[in-house]
Amino acid sequence: MTRNEASTPPGASTVPQALESARAGETPITGATGAAHPGRPATARATSRDVARLAGVSQAAVSLVLGDKWHGRVSPGKAEAVRDAARELGYRPNLAARSLRMGRTRTALLVVPALTTEFFARVYTGAARVAADHGFGVVLYPSPEGIGPARDPFDSAAATLDGVIASSMAADALAPLRNAGLPLVMLDSDPDDHRATATVNLDIADGIRQLTTHLVALGHRRLTHLAADVRSWTFEVRARAVTDALHGVPGAHLRCLPAALHIDAGLQAAHAALTGPGPRPTALLCDDDIIAAGACKAVRRLGLRIPEDVSVTGFDDLALAVAVEPELTTVRLPAEEFGEAGMRALMAVLDGDPAPVPALPVELVTRGSTAPPADAPGNAARPGGR
Repeated sequence: MTRNEASTPPGASTVPQALESARAGETPITGATGAAHPGRPATARATSRDVARLAGVSQAAVSLVLGDKWHGRVSPGKAEAVRDAARELGYRPNLAARSLRMGRTRTALLVVPALTTEFFARVYTGAARVAADHGFGVVLYPSPEGIGPARDPFDSAAATLDGVIASSMAADALAPLRNAGLPLVMLDSDPDDHRATATVNLDIADGIRQLTTHLVALGHRRLTHLAADVRSWTFEVRARAVTDALHGVPGAHLRCLPAALHIDAGLQAAHAALTGPGPRPTALLCDDDIIAAGACKAVRRLGLRIPEDVSVTGFDDLALAVAVEPELTTVRLPAEEFGEAGMRALMAVLDGDPAPVPALPVELVTRGSTAPPADAPGNAARPGGR
């Protein structure tokens, strides 16, 4: 018996009894929200037993469905019946009582780099949505300077948090929190890192392969990779994936130049790539859309055209990707779904269940910033980006 059920006054009407009363012409009793809910005294709060009776299932099934642990254990039809009954009765789990029983604060910490783009804001939106479904709150903590160490934002993390979700780009910020013994779900991080309780990744390598294959299919062989100058697993994966995708391509030549995650840094790196010794690259493959935006500026300042003279690609598909002209060919990352998957993994760990370790698929989005290289037939006839 739950705490809610123990507080129900003796002799309270059950749902079937109230339905019989309604059939007999009696007025339904108003529930706590003021709506007419059959079967509950005006002062009583609906219980999981009420929901189970109205839905025609067991209390265990109610717990599984409302705890989002029903998949494979309760049929979809019965799950929907439980949700309908809960809505009809205005039932809400007693989260305070559950937290006391389980020794939880129902709070998760999301550690991300400084919020300089909307990507991590969208990750937060997805994580917060799943957390709310489980009665959890999310504290968002951008690490100082984006990737530097961060102080524990609480006097005692173990006492005030149930778990942590963190981006690999903010890994150094976790040092003060590791000793707290909290479950840690890493996003976009090395799956073999034993320090993480679970890891949720995007299929970054496949995204880079798609971009590189797209450029090669257009005829590009001289590529420069403008690589994010950040020590992080996700950017190491990108560098390896570019090299692997070009391996065995006849005549392919790859150069790599580092660039900080700023538009000005992308501009400077692209300028160096386009004015350096040797043949000019026909394509600039950038580690993110911000670097790519800077690269586009460099191309134009040199009097070159996009894509007739130089193709430029990004990564992430931020709003910036369609703000530049021509719009960027890039890889779309499902940021909100990424946050949702991270929070689901943390919820599973807290419930003692195996944590899913998905690699979420990504999508190549081709736009006007890529085309065959300048010496391809008919290239000059295409509209330019001058």
